[in-house]
Amino acid sequence: MSKSISSQRTSVRYRSRLLQPEADRHPDTHPLTWRLRDDGEVIWIDEYLRKEGYQSVRKALDNGDPQAIIATMKDANVRGRGGAGFSAGLKWSLTLQGGDMPRGYLICNADEMEPGTFKDRLLMEQQPHLLIEGMILGALANNSFYGYIFLRGEYVEAARVLNRALDEAREAGWLGVNINGSGFDFDIAVHTGAGRYICGEETALINSLEGKRANPRAKPPFPGQSGAWGKPSVVNNVETLCNVPAVILKGADWYQALSGDRTDDGGSKLYGVSGPVEKPGLWELPMGTTGAEILERAGGMRGNRSLKAWLPGGASTGFLLPEHLELPLDFDTVGKEGSRLGTGLLTVVPQEQSMVALMRNLEEFFARESCGWCTPCRDGLPWTVKLLWALELGQGETGDIELLDKLAADCGPGLTFCAHAPGAAMPLQTALKHFRQEFEQGVSKPRGKAHQDPIPVGEI
Repeated sequence: MSKSISSQRTSVRYRSRLLQPEADRHPDTHPLTWRLRDDGEVIWIDEYLRKEGYQSVRKALDNGDPQAIIATMKDANVRGRGGAGFSAGLKWSLTLQGGDMPRGYLICNADEMEPGTFKDRLLMEQQPHLLIEGMILGALANNSFYGYIFLRGEYVEAARVLNRALDEAREAGWLGVNINGSGFDFDIAVHTGAGRYICGEETALINSLEGKRANPRAKPPFPGQSGAWGKPSVVNNVETLCNVPAVILKGADWYQALSGDRTDDGGSKLYGVSGPVEKPGLWELPMGTTGAEILERAGGMRGNRSLKAWLPGGASTGFLLPEHLELPLDFDTVGKEGSRLGTGLLTVVPQEQSMVALMRNLEEFFARESCGWCTPCRDGLPWTVKLLWALELGQGETGDIELLDKLAADCGPGLTFCAHAPGAAMPLQTALKHFRQEFEQGVSKPRGKAHQDPIPVGEI
């Protein structure tokens, strides 16, 4: 590892660490990170312009066909990197525009609050103009007249960098009125959130942006038909939008080829690892890279620990086992194993870690972050915490584990207004599936029905 990368790893300023030196990153293979410097300094506009910056916007403006952008995104099969994996091109094609439809909004979801996830922070803190360029292209495709970067409030450094980069882009004519002499008007503002996990859900984000309580909205209508302030709106994740410039500049076939024969999903992906590994951090790798290769790049488990389980993409994904490490990490393959790719950042669990304690910690987070709009989430998640605390303390009762099964099932997909409760249920369901004996060891009262007493008010 180079000295500059080593110093970046230990810097207080940069906690999202790319562990690939400049010499290993190239424009044709690393569209997201090839411009980044080993010293971790920000790529401001002069350097960005020297490195193919805003060429894709110039190409799109010269072409003058917004539908061509959408067609290219569809052909490239750029799937949402925020966790859902929905086709960005298809999403854009559903935005109402034309005729008497008002111009709407292009919103970047930068509310990166998924536990174990730190990829978007890297892009915003070190390469802000890539995100800005991607948003301009998204605005062209969706006929958006204004853009918002809805930023996690704790990302103070990202806010500083993004606001300076927006000023640079305006001064250079890439934002504002008549962009690059094209007649197209578009500008962007940074909006910092108040710190709620639920704002990662696109309609809750829109409500918060409007100054309302961050509750999800019932769909339909979808944001593409009626979003922010009732106008057609598109919400995309930071990494998704950062893929757009290279796709438009180099084409769909090139993007698809980046993953080789690993998967049908094209492109590259920011993968990462956190937990007790030798080198936690980030790598830009072809989509479909295996968990084994990522863990190897992280130097393996720290201190001769052995791997017990792992989450493939944040706290709201399902646990996988060591034998799943050889699977290609793409959206469909991971889904077939009962989990989700999510954000693509692995969280590893060592053999000595109690799964009951781990799940209690995760469910406390999800219960605390529920917006309280729907019953399974508002009432079910605190009950899971109560039961898990009892099991962790060895005070569980007969029927506790079966009740956990039912609570998790009641929070499943389609039973709540948004994906918060299903996200909380998935790690619990998979932990009960793979490590049920650990939960059974917490049952010490084989009598009566489980926990008839209510949850004390204010405990969660």
